[in-house]
Amino acid sequence: MWQRLAGFVLKFRLPLLILLLGSTALMGYYAQKVQLSYEFTGAIPTDNPKFQEYLQFKQKFGEDGNMLVLAVQNPQFFSLKHFTAYQALTRDLKTVEGVENILSVAGAVNLVKNDSTHKLAPVAIFPDPIRDVAQLDSAVTLFRSLPFYTGQLYNPAANSYLMAVRINKDVMSSAKRNIVVQRITKIATDFGKGQQEEVYLSGLPLIRTTMATKVADELKFFLKLSFVLTALILFAFFRSVSSVIMSMIVVAIGVIWSVATIVLLGYKITLLTGIIPPLIVVIGIPNCVYFLNKYHTEYAKCNNREEALVRMIQRMGIVTLFTNITAAIGFGVFYFTKSSILKQFGVVAGINILWIFVISFIFLPSVLSYLPPPKNRHTTYLDSKFFNKMLGGITYLVFHYRKAIYAVTIVLVGLALVGMSRLKSVGFIVDDIPHTDKLYTDLKFFEKNFKGVMPLEIAIDTKKKNGVINLNTLNKIDTLSARLAALPEFAKPLSVAEGIKFVKQAYYNGDSASYSIPTQFDVPFLSPYLRMKNAGSEAGSGGNTMFSKLLLSFMDSTRQIARISVSMADVGSQRLPLILDSLRPQVNQLFDTTQYKVSFTGTSIIFLEGSRFIIHGLIDSILLAFILIICCMFYLFRSWRMLLISLVPNLIPLLVTAGVMGWLGIAIKPSTVLVFSIALGIAIDVTIRFLVNFKQELPQHNGNISETVRQTIRETGLSIIYTSLILFAGFMIFSFSEFGGTKALGWLTSLTLVLAMVTNLTILPAFLLWMEKTLSKKSLEAELHRGKPGLAE
Repeated sequence: MWQRLAGFVLKFRLPLLILLLGSTALMGYYAQKVQLSYEFTGAIPTDNPKFQEYLQFKQKFGEDGNMLVLAVQNPQFFSLKHFTAYQALTRDLKTVEGVENILSVAGAVNLVKNDSTHKLAPVAIFPDPIRDVAQLDSAVTLFRSLPFYTGQLYNPAANSYLMAVRINKDVMSSAKRNIVVQRITKIATDFGKGQQEEVYLSGLPLIRTTMATKVADELKFFLKLSFVLTALILFAFFRSVSSVIMSMIVVAIGVIWSVATIVLLGYKITLLTGIIPPLIVVIGIPNCVYFLNKYHTEYAKCNNREEALVRMIQRMGIVTLFTNITAAIGFGVFYFTKSSILKQFGVVAGINILWIFVISFIFLPSVLSYLPPPKNRHTTYLDSKFFNKMLGGITYLVFHYRKAIYAVTIVLVGLALVGMSRLKSVGFIVDDIPHTDKLYTDLKFFEKNFKGVMPLEIAIDTKKKNGVINLNTLNKIDTLSARLAALPEFAKPLSVAEGIKFVKQAYYNGDSASYSIPTQFDVPFLSPYLRMKNAGSEAGSGGNTMFSKLLLSFMDSTRQIARISVSMADVGSQRLPLILDSLRPQVNQLFDTTQYKVSFTGTSIIFLEGSRFIIHGLIDSILLAFILIICCMFYLFRSWRMLLISLVPNLIPLLVTAGVMGWLGIAIKPSTVLVFSIALGIAIDVTIRFLVNFKQELPQHNGNISETVRQTIRETGLSIIYTSLILFAGFMIFSFSEFGGTKALGWLTSLTLVLAMVTNLTILPAFLLWMEKTLSKKSLEAELHRGKPGLAE
């Protein structure tokens, strides 16, 4: 089969090259249309109950994650010069296209009672402009007498003042968000420079935009770095410019196809799909090394270019095919998860890893057939004294110290198992941001001064129309809000209850002692001002009273469902469920489940559910990848002993990596779990390379396993070491990422692959020698030749 394929490729090399390059030009056209993704709910399947609750909530109340916040900490905040500048900051931010609303101290309003109209009119507390210090001091006194704003817009104990900027949801889901967020950031930074004070910025719009921008920047950086790094390693290996250029063209074609695949499938660049192009470079280069190394080896034997090319395709075709299949399995299994972001990553990576085999299989033999035969300097690496000495040392170790190899392996596995027992699963919304980054330090400022900015929403369904405005329900909402505010993880909640308390205070002429839920005695007097009978219709018809706007924000149009909005700290996926579980009994005690339905939702809950779903999906994917790879290996070798021999050297590195994570306190989270499936799919390539070569060499040594093992280590060891170094260096470039998850993916995968190289060059041949002792020669030959049809030359 492979001989016929070799003849086909060499016979039709020109048409195949034209077809390959022409289709690549077309894919390049589509690749130019790739876009960044600004959606952050793809981790959780759309049919998930919590996701459905979140969608229903957004349908009734709108987006919960569109608030960008900025704050200052200044004891002289209310000095005339500073506050005038702060008012100018508020005005400047309102001019930014896409900004819908701003809540700030400068824009705070008071409700003023009008007895003749029985309405409460919103009146600005701070005139703009302020004439003098006396006018400002008077406004400050009034502002501080309104408990509604305490804990929301300012923290009096810390002299911290917050401004919340709401951005249009359509802008947030488009590329315009970059311009809007950058504009807001620049205005805020310029204000800070002018006032010589630190301005702290946070909120999901800023976090998401910053992360998306970093993804795009890192994609470009890693692509350039991966090309340069692999080119240098290849040149050091082959000492041939043509070999380097050919290899670079192969992976460049692969990169173009991978980006075009994202576009053609209707996907966008995400944190995961953004690392696929550099991965294609890293995974595609070993294909080139395998083919070129075999070509040089065969040419050194026969001194005939055509014959060397045919042998290269014959001997390396199946090896490269199965190494790419197993690598594609390691990525492709993510398609079978229910998480759309993992599905996209899995299908794009799986398709293009298989496609890189087709590219190298067509391009390399075709181009090599037009080039002159390799010169002596291009094949000197085959006789490298350093590497030959290294391989000789490995061979001596395998043949004379197998017990020591087994002992060291057992100790490492034992330590790994202990480390694995220390593993924990936890994730944070800003988990991947460096702790020294301003984005992270500013978030911690808000958590310290305002208890956080991550949105949590509580929807209270009263199961009847107008149930929210019942005094009993309002008191329950107020009680729950007080309990939430008392917790260290939660800021002061906002709800319709807070609005009604504000109205009551206004009715009693601003007396702060009246900031409370109305009693039955208050209702007759407050009703004309509250307009409970027609507030809903007034709100629906565009009424401009403060209470009408509050109804729109914190209860639905039928006044059946109320909303409590609370900002919280980024407590992580491990702590948040415990907090919610502790709240649930209190909620059930307050709200009888027969009369109310209370649900926790919002971006924080969706993140928690998405993180949990990704981790479970990745674990399932690893198991599926393991099963599929077992099937591939069994098809390839048709022997359960060979299957066992092939799997053990690749499971040990995975165990050791998991143990290292446990000992170093690296948590199980989406980015770190990803390592195991990827590493398993790539590491098994070394095993296939070794065992296929071993079985192809066995007949030439009359079934002598010992001699075949020696020859296989000498012949494949060099390419295994070089490809492992390329993979190591290729994945290590991700350790330069600013994202903690991508950084962990880089160095943990590199560690696993280096360990796999070591185990496949020591434990694997040791096991083969063990087979020689445990089986008779006749049964041994039968055992080793069962897989011959799959390896036919």
